[in-house]
Amino acid sequence: MGILKFATTVALIAMLFSGCTKEVKKDVFVENNITRPELEPYQLNAIADQIFKNETGGNIKYIMYWSPSENFASLGYGHFIWYPANQPVVYDQTFPDMIQYYIDNKVDIPQWLKDQKDKGIPWANKQAFDGAKGTPKYEQLKIVLLNTKALQTKFFFDRVVDAIPEIVKYVPKEKRDYIKNNYNAVANSEGGWYPLIDYINFKGKGIKETEKYNNQGWGLLQVLQTMRPVQKGPQALKEFSNAAKVVLENRVKNKPSERHFLKGWLKRVSTYEKPIY
Repeated sequence: MGILKFATTVALIAMLFSGCTKEVKKDVFVENNITRPELEPYQLNAIADQIFKNETGGNIKYIMYWSPSENFASLGYGHFIWYPANQPVVYDQTFPDMIQYYIDNKVDIPQWLKDQKDKGIPWANKQAFDGAKGTPKYEQLKIVLLNTKALQTKFFFDRVVDAIPEIVKYVPKEKRDYIKNNYNAVANSEGGWYPLIDYINFKGKGIKETEKYNNQGWGLLQVLQTMRPVQKGPQALKEFSNAAKVVLENRVKNKPSERHFLKGWLKRVSTYEKPIY
């Protein structure tokens, strides 16, 4: 892609940010007393850079990656999950929704990508995926991912805000205000959107039955439940970080074979303690 086309793409994405944040389901969040702020492009870019560092160490070669231990590919700055057809979808499959987000925001993406949205990633396994490097489809997908960092982060943001009413509805009525209050404390704190966006991207909502061990989840819901009541401000970020550590340690207790991941997980959620922008 030429420099002019790249610059045009970036400009288009900046315009999309300024126009779509205010309107998406705003009435729903006002009605439910759930915070929905507007984030500036520099905040979204800072979040994208940190999430990419969390997922890949900041190495651009991992913007498209298929782990030897997984049956799906991880794509983009947030490592969106995309399963091939006929594979069990255990974790939240986020990349088909990202494709739809491209379409909704009128981003110019290849027609084959639109056609593939509900069919699964076009490579059946890691071997086929790795062998496709250099082919037109692989390289076209890579260009889309590289050139839409800001829009991917906007998708992360919308995903959190859209998920909160779903999470609140999932818990018993007597616990809903507790969840909303903890969420709002973090969301209204300086730098609070990075931990919220990163954690739901990292470990999901916490409401899928396939994302539980011993009937205990490890997603955003569980972190908000584990938090002590807290007011907005620096302590809210610290409390969210501490609760995330407890939730991840509990996940490892329920599945000790994952213990080798824990050190990296704890390091990641430690970055939530202070604002990154």
